[in-house]
Amino acid sequence: MKAEERWQARFRAARMTLPIWARLAPARAVYRCNSSGTWEIHAWDRSVGSTRQVTSRPRGTSHAAIDPTGQWIWWFADTYGDEYGIWMRQPFAGGDERPAHPDLAPGHPTGLALAATGTAAVGRSSRHGFQVLLAKDCGEKPAVIYESREFAQVAGVSLDGSLIAVSHSEHGDSRHPALRVLRPDGRVVADLHDGPGKGFSGVRFAPSLTDRRILALHERRGRREPLIWDPMTGEQREIWLRVPGEITADWYHDGRALLIGHNNRARTELFRYDLGGGDLTPIKTPHGVIHDALPRPDGVVEYSWSSAAHPPVIRSSGGHVVMNQSGPSAPPSVPLEDVFVEGPGGRIHALVSRPETAANPNPTVFLLHGGPAAQDDDSFLPNVAAWVDAGFTVVRVNYRGSTGYGSAWRDALRGDVGHIELADVAAVRDWAVDQGGADPERLILAGASWGGYLTLLGLGTMPKAWAAGIAAVPIADHAATYRDETEGLRAYHRALFGGSPQEMPDRYAGSSPITYLDALEAPLLVLAGENDPRSPIGQIEQYLAGLKERKHDFDVYRYNAGHGTLVIEERIKQMTIQIDFARKHTGLDKEVPRRS
Repeated sequence: MKAEERWQARFRAARMTLPIWARLAPARAVYRCNSSGTWEIHAWDRSVGSTRQVTSRPRGTSHAAIDPTGQWIWWFADTYGDEYGIWMRQPFAGGDERPAHPDLAPGHPTGLALAATGTAAVGRSSRHGFQVLLAKDCGEKPAVIYESREFAQVAGVSLDGSLIAVSHSEHGDSRHPALRVLRPDGRVVADLHDGPGKGFSGVRFAPSLTDRRILALHERRGRREPLIWDPMTGEQREIWLRVPGEITADWYHDGRALLIGHNNRARTELFRYDLGGGDLTPIKTPHGVIHDALPRPDGVVEYSWSSAAHPPVIRSSGGHVVMNQSGPSAPPSVPLEDVFVEGPGGRIHALVSRPETAANPNPTVFLLHGGPAAQDDDSFLPNVAAWVDAGFTVVRVNYRGSTGYGSAWRDALRGDVGHIELADVAAVRDWAVDQGGADPERLILAGASWGGYLTLLGLGTMPKAWAAGIAAVPIADHAATYRDETEGLRAYHRALFGGSPQEMPDRYAGSSPITYLDALEAPLLVLAGENDPRSPIGQIEQYLAGLKERKHDFDVYRYNAGHGTLVIEERIKQMTIQIDFARKHTGLDKEVPRRS
């Protein structure tokens, strides 16, 4: 198989997410899959082994849920990726799809939680702020039980529908939310908030009709760790584990144990934590990344797993493959190399993927992740593998602002947004050049979303460090983005910069790539979604107009979707455009192709 065929085959190979089963009907599950050529919602009846595609929308479907009784499948219907729309639903067995409730107004989704009683807690935002509404099957008009100008999101609903959990930032910091539990009439039951810099996020209420405890994550010791809270009595139980890295958790079906996810150095492992005796039992999984995991009623844990070298698969703790889509599997790729570089703010973890037969030094892509509160890890990514097959070394940097390395590392950005991340990227760049694996004349800076923003900023603040840049759906101007983005992202901007653009104009300007237009030297490729609510097209157009005015060398590709695309052939097209651009500006297009 030729290199181009191989990397395209990885995009086209059928992939699926972990099936999420109905709490009171565990034979019924929903998942997302790309087998139709677009990421859509599918249903799986495990009792008979049948599957069916639920949604079929031109630009795909991102969000779905199944109610605890297994009767209804919910999904969010937006317009061409603009993330603004309404919740729809359909009977699990099939039939007419309909608005989830005729009186639920459209908006941007901020959480959904479904109770066994037919009650739905629906979060939405608009230019008027944030609401949590309670909708019932009986036809009553949805009731607003929570409302705020500051960010709020539905965190869960108890199985019996008597308690609703809301993550909120009434204190003004959406990056460190508080947790509030309400009754269906909006009365406050209890609050959890540890003060500045320490967030609380709800995971899920206990999986029993009579158990109203909620599992949450706190940051009392400098990282996310599990906590079980009974909002009726106020009792709290912290789950402290003597392991490095970050901790997540979920309930076992009987509420007597927790499934622990342990993230350390870009890999994941699973444990069972017994709430009665405190025993911690490892669950055997392959070396790599657990994307999602859920215990079944019989105690068997099912999980979605991959590594940089091996495509994703749905496995069980019993060792067998639970479910995979039919068709050719994705070709494997190369394993990762872990690198630790001393940086200005501490030790930086970077991940390196090298072509197996590449010369040394060779052209290198610094591929920056989005977020910024996200992480590069040892998972299978078709775009990374495509760069490797095209002859590039790929370096990914978990810069300050990334998750997975504790709260202080994640929160280090405030005050000098963008420049702090790039200081870490620069340290890893120097390491890559000094150790001889990267040609300093053939370095590409690239990324999408926040990574696209850092690409634009890096080209402007380190103009001689890069041969070219590729910025997908970037922020080019923070103040202009703030003007047009969703309310949730406005709240995030305020938390990151310490206020709005009107309150902190110098900070917004100092961190905006458009401020550094005059310094740009490297050629640039920009990819932009026409309907993007996260990196609005208007501020990108303004940046490109500035480049044109300065007669700077740039290419632009626009597509009719939002913050990325769910259509597989469109992803392949965009990858082709990026590789061709990088090969042109590193001279690879003039070299004799390597044998595959």
